[in-house]
Amino acid sequence: MNTMLAGDIGGTKTNLAIFSLEAGAHTPLIESTFPSSRYDSLIAIAGEFLSQVDYTPTVASFGVAGPVIEGEATITNLPWRMSEAKLAEALGLDSVHLLNDLVAIANAVPILEPDDVHTLNQGSSVQGGAIGIVAPGTGLGEAYLTWDGGQYHAYASEGGHADFAPTTARQTDLLRYLQQHRGHVSFESVCSGKGLPNIYNFLKDTGFAPEPDWLALELTSAADPTPVIVNSALGHNPPELCRATLETFVEILAAEAGNMALKVLAAGGMYLGGGIPPRILPLLQAGQFMEIFKNKGRFSALLGKMPVHVILNGKAALFGAARYGLKVVAQ
Repeated sequence: MNTMLAGDIGGTKTNLAIFSLEAGAHTPLIESTFPSSRYDSLIAIAGEFLSQVDYTPTVASFGVAGPVIEGEATITNLPWRMSEAKLAEALGLDSVHLLNDLVAIANAVPILEPDDVHTLNQGSSVQGGAIGIVAPGTGLGEAYLTWDGGQYHAYASEGGHADFAPTTARQTDLLRYLQQHRGHVSFESVCSGKGLPNIYNFLKDTGFAPEPDWLALELTSAADPTPVIVNSALGHNPPELCRATLETFVEILAAEAGNMALKVLAAGGMYLGGGIPPRILPLLQAGQFMEIFKNKGRFSALLGKMPVHVILNGKAALFGAARYGLKVVAQ
């Protein structure tokens, strides 16, 4: 069989799998998950995985949570440096390809199945139209795809670091608050797992609502305050601070998704990726998200026609890395 090794490499976990041309990029032949922090390199993880399987891939493709420059990458939240050439030599492969994780997710979009997504707006997709992806997770990733007449190609973007543009009075106050505390304010500063505590602290410090003692205790003891804020906001009788934090987050996400749709003219649709959108799906379905998404003046009607989907399948980056690698195998 014509097989290849694909991986989704993150700071917390590394997912590796073998794929084949025959089965396709949506159907791994065998896969395994490794705790990233217990290994000192991707070579160690991939070497262990390959020693446990009965396949001999010739190509590997890895989606990595970090920038990829000239075949080298550094993983965010891990002390790893990776090189395509060194990985290929150490693992005995013909070639290795490193992709930014958002590029990997974008590569998966053309092969996503109906159960992999939830549609917020059916719209009317234009055949061959550009596709945009906005993915709030730990940070805010963005990417897009264009059609060459035969297939879609994915491209990276660092649009999440563009200047935050408020659209309401509260968001304007949030911008001023963060400018005083941190200087430059990007969309990632307010539309990501790292950004949610910034919104929460702004609302608390400006007296929007009191912070319950039990919530203060949970936030103080938590290694990461974001899950506490989100879970509290989605729970029964949510604290006003948490509820307003998540509502503000959704407003900003909707506006930035609409911005991305305009920038790439996403006639083929917009996709929300990352770990947060599936977690807050009820809020995204409520209707306000789409109203804000398409609130772009004279282009509102155009955005209203664009399909908008939430990627539910957590293996999208793995599938996208596989799709890229299988193209190499097929050449």
